[in-house]
Formats: sequence, structure tokens, C-alpha cells
Amino acid sequence: MAAEIHSRPQSSRPVLLSKVEGHQDVVSAALLIPKEDGVITASEDRTIRVWLKRDSGQYWPSIYHTMSSPCSAMAYHHDSRRIFVGQDNGAIMEFHISEDFNKMNFVKTYPAHQNRVSAIIFCLASEWVISTGHDKCISWMCTRSGSMLGRHYFTSWASCLQYDYETRHAFVGDYSGQITLLKLEQNTCSVITTLKGHEGSITSLWWDPVQRLLFSGASDHSIIMWDIGGRKGRTLLLQGHHDKVQAICYIQLTRQLVSCSADGGIAVWNMDISREEAPQWLESDSCQKCEQPFFWNIKQMWDTKTLGLRQHHCRKCGQAVCGKCSTKRSSYPIMGFEFQVRVCDSCFESIKDEDRTSLATFHEGKHNISHMSMDISRGLMVTCGSDRIVKIWDMTPVVGCSLATGFSSR
Repeated sequence: MAAEIHSRPQSSRPVLLSKVEGHQDVVSAALLIPKEDGVITASEDRTIRVWLKRDSGQYWPSIYHTMSSPCSAMAYHHDSRRIFVGQDNGAIMEFHISEDFNKMNFVKTYPAHQNRVSAIIFCLASEWVISTGHDKCISWMCTRSGSMLGRHYFTSWASCLQYDYETRHAFVGDYSGQITLLKLEQNTCSVITTLKGHEGSITSLWWDPVQRLLFSGASDHSIIMWDIGGRKGRTLLLQGHHDKVQAICYIQLTRQLVSCSADGGIAVWNMDISREEAPQWLESDSCQKCEQPFFWNIKQMWDTKTLGLRQHHCRKCGQAVCGKCSTKRSSYPIMGFEFQVRVCDSCFESIKDEDRTSLATFHEGKHNISHMSMDISRGLMVTCGSDRIVKIWDMTPVVGCSLATGFSSR
């Protein structure tokens, strides 16, 4: 069976293994239990459930716990079997799950936020629980004492969080479209830098500590790769989704990025090639091809007795151009444009047919995806969303796996 899976071509599709149904409201988070045929879910219906696969092949809840407030975020640490559940009321509750996954014991409540918790990370080394919330802040609390260590406020809702365990750097995405990089200390923090590039709110972040790459997905349907470790601060833009990007996961071993969007789109991006940065858009008062004035350039319109034109931009060269000088559309995957975008006529002529070959594969999840999580070691993915359904996928046909890259046969 393992050989059969690994021999499939990379153009294959994700295989839907199971559907988990039974929630009464939106499933806000779902996580695969490492080395087990099990899933943990947190839902707006106020339940935390642990689903284990039975001999029949169906998943049944072995734990069903009702909370006092809708569940909005979750973190699970498998080695210690500790689970942290964020709620709509701003509290985070810690539980301990038994070895047989049939019992869950309450440990403590953390008064982390004044509003909905949006993301949680648990760091065992420092015994911190770090979280972001709709009260516009990141907080970090001591799991030994349950006390607040520090807080930092932003100008808008903090929507997602990633953390570098070694350096104690936190990445926080917010609703204004900005990402803030913070260095967390025991009782204080310092802002290192802010990253601006998205035109919509940040919906998801993924940090790869090996290559020191940060990936961000946003409501503007795009993904940006930020080279945090590189001296140049290089950024790559990826555009292939038709709705907001809800979740991302970078597979370091195969240099592939998996992303999911609200319309059910699942994309697998090949990052193991040298991609080109999209150019900065240039400013000009007239078309940089034919020199016709744009409509706000009153003086040139008066001098040349011509009507002003609308300004557009070529996505390949970044030049400000009029409609007549940019009549063509083309995909240009090496720059991240997987569907057709406006290019000026001269750039269109320079793009060869082989330049239009896609560098990503696109698949249909067939449900609204609001959250995704991967068990990279097994090539498994779980998706959940507002349709109250949880889906478990075998991603090995599309993420180029073999035993050599760290995936094990099941």
C-alpha cells in the first residue's frame, strides 16, 4: 500500500479519508493527534471533543466536554497531553488528557483577554501560554502560577500568532493588514519591526525556524513569503486563491506550501525553485509607454489638448501604464501570479509559453475552510469550517512524499 501511494504522480488529488460530523455550530479548530487515529475539535457550540477512529472506520467522540463560552482557538501539546482552549469570553482553559484519550481533567483558567481569543501557543521550555485576542493584544502567562507576565497592545484586533521557541520572537498578524515582530522577555517585550504588504486583514501565519521564513495569508486572497533571515528582507507574492486565505502550512522537507481558502480551495505551492519578486508599482503622471497624461495631470492635458486616461500597472515590470498600452492578460507563476493579471504589451511579448507553466496545484475541498492543520510526518491534513464538518485528508499524492523526506507509510 505504501509503495502504491508513493508512486502516484504529483498531479494527483488529495484523498478524502473521513468526514467527522455532529457539531451544532462552526468548528473553530481541529487538530490531528500525533501517532493516533484521532482528532481534537473545538467548536462555537461550546464543546471540546476528542474523536477516535473505531474498528468500523468511523470517528466517535471519546471525550465530549461542554465549556461556558464558545470555543475560538486551541493548542495541544502531545508529549505532555496538555490542551489549551481559548474562548469567546477571553479566558483560556487548560486540561490534561488521559493516556487512553477517554478522560479530560481541568487544570486551570487563565484570564488572558477581555475579548475573543484568536490564537494560542504553548511553550513547554519556558512554561508560557502565549495568546492573541480581539482585545487588540498579545499576552503571555505563566502556566505554573497562572499569572499574567506581560501584555502588548496593537491598534487593531490581533488575529493570528506564530512563535520562535529558540529566540522568543513572536509574530502577530492583525486586522489592519500589518504583522508585528516582537521579542518577548519575562515581563516585558520590545517591537523589532512591522511588516506591511497585504491590502487586507492577516488571517493566517506560518513560521519556519529552519529557513527563517514567515508566510502570511490575508483576506486580500494573497500569500506573502517574508525572508526574515535573509539580509535583503526579500518578499515573494503568491496569488492563486479566489477568496481569503484562511490557513497555511509550510513543509520544510519538500519545500512546499499548503494553503486553504474560504471558498474551499486547497493549493500546494512549489517553493523549491528560484522565484522572482513582484516589482514595486511605479508612480507617474503619464503613461510610461505612450506618455499620454493620466486624468489628474491637468497641466499636461491642457498643454497637449488631450483627455486624461486611467492609470493601471503592469504586474511584471511595475510601470504605470494606460489601458491601451496594457490590453493583454497573462499568468506569470514565477512571480506568483497563477491566474491572469494585467501586463503591458511589451512584457506580454516577452513572456514565453513555458513561463506560464503553473508552479502550484489547485484542489477543491468542497466545504468552507476556516481552519486547517497538518500532521506532516504522516502527510495528513484536517480541515474544518462554518459548515460544521471536519474533513481528514491524505495529502501524500500532492505533497511529493517518500520515506526519504520523512513521511512514513501508514
